[in-house]
Amino acid sequence: MAGLSSSALLTIDVQGDFYKADAPAQIEGTLERLPEMQNVVQAFRSTGRPIIHVVRLYLADGSNAEPVRRPLLTATPVVRPGTAGSEVAPELLPHDARQLDSDLLLAGDLQSVGPSEWVMYKPRWGAFYGTRLEDLLRDLAVDTVVLVGCNFPNCPRATLYEASERDFDTVLVSDAVSGTYERGLGEVSAIGAMVMTAREVSDLVMHPSL
Repeated sequence: MAGLSSSALLTIDVQGDFYKADAPAQIEGTLERLPEMQNVVQAFRSTGRPIIHVVRLYLADGSNAEPVRRPLLTATPVVRPGTAGSEVAPELLPHDARQLDSDLLLAGDLQSVGPSEWVMYKPRWGAFYGTRLEDLLRDLAVDTVVLVGCNFPNCPRATLYEASERDFDTVLVSDAVSGTYERGLGEVSAIGAMVMTAREVSDLVMHPSL
């Protein structure tokens, strides 16, 4: 994994309805972690490494969400397709990125937002479930998945386990993921994940010889 030269970055669920201060499903700590997420994104983008922004898009009836979430979603609009709250944090996107194409994403296609950079919809906790993510990473000759984003106990952690199950090396950027806690970081370390800071990851991406 020297230099992370064969890595891809996944940003997980960094969408308005999850991180903004007045958001209906605000995840505590996500807004505060946004600058470190941005630093890692900029390192990957400046070196041409792949970036996949993974998002949720909940239909009004909740039918494309986990059953446990459906009662909440029918009562409270959260990351509904076409709404401002569904958009990825602009700090993480190229300056000229277009709004999400919800129809394209819900159909399972990738939306290109820049060279080697895409948005992808996932229907469940983990980013590999029911998506084209594994095929994309294989096509890009990626062997290591780096994770930043929103709410470690749920979607980032599920994605990390799914990546490990598919024999990818994994890196969790501890200060660029909200909801981390000491025991959880120890548990993912125990299954082989590297736990690193945003600065450590950015330095490795920018200076592979370190």
